[in-house]
Amino acid sequence: MISTSSPEDEARRAFDAPLYADLAGDLNVSFEFFPPKTDKMEEQLWSAVETLSPLAPKFVSVTYGAGGTTRERTHNTVARIARETSLAAAAHLTCVAASKAEIDDVADAYWDAGVRHIVALRGDPPVAGAKFEPHPQGYQGAAELVDGLLKRHPFEISVAAYPETHPDALSAQSDIDNLKRKIDAGATRAITQFFFTPDAFFRFRDTVAAAGIDADIIPGIMPVSNFGAVQRMSAMCNTQVPSWMGRLFEGLDEKPAARQLVSATLAAELCRRLYAGGVRDLHFYTLNRAELSYAICHLLGLRPQVSAPELEKTA
Repeated sequence: MISTSSPEDEARRAFDAPLYADLAGDLNVSFEFFPPKTDKMEEQLWSAVETLSPLAPKFVSVTYGAGGTTRERTHNTVARIARETSLAAAAHLTCVAASKAEIDDVADAYWDAGVRHIVALRGDPPVAGAKFEPHPQGYQGAAELVDGLLKRHPFEISVAAYPETHPDALSAQSDIDNLKRKIDAGATRAITQFFFTPDAFFRFRDTVAAAGIDADIIPGIMPVSNFGAVQRMSAMCNTQVPSWMGRLFEGLDEKPAARQLVSATLAAELCRRLYAGGVRDLHFYTLNRAELSYAICHLLGLRPQVSAPELEKTA
């Protein structure tokens, strides 16, 4: 059918549509935090948890330092979230610098603390740039870790995925094969490394589907609070930073408020395009800074579903 609408009609419809119309209400979000190293950082973390909790995330996760360096702090943070809030807490667990027996003990401690969700990762070596070497008595990689965890307890397990290929992978295909091994071992879903263009995710999703992987692939969203830091992180994890992004952040090094506004707008636009492509779950790397992730969720139409006093579990 030939459209009879005039260019003026089309322009009017475009201008009448809100820039950020609310999504359909079927979007799920989750948030990632890192364990605090100081009392001040702990205050910042719990302020972030308090700020984001009313958005009713599907789960919140806590990272695990390279080489297991934050093992105790990660456990304490996750256990406190599980104990003191109504949030579903997920703990990161890696294969680095630990035997199977040591990792199994950590997994048992999580289970005893009421934690039912593990983010199972190979993990990074304790020395930046070093090659990963499995512990002689340890798990050889994330797929083996997933299998070992499920033999101990019926955890819900998330694993990592890399839209632009893990830097240690021999090839893009070998990276996909490794992801399939993790899913076949029993992982529930995969959460991606951050990326900055929707096409990077959609191409990866198509490749994953063609490989016979039918688990949910959740996009990992990294709001850019510091462009220089994100450039360094991106170079380490093989993420492409578009040239236009550099131009948008140029001149904002000494203007943190303006930088936050640009960051929130960019991330919200990325999320809306992912949503338009069928994505219904988003995972935010918060870096323990709540305001950016909260602003992005607000732009996407998410509103508080519970008030802060209701978050604490009743006896």
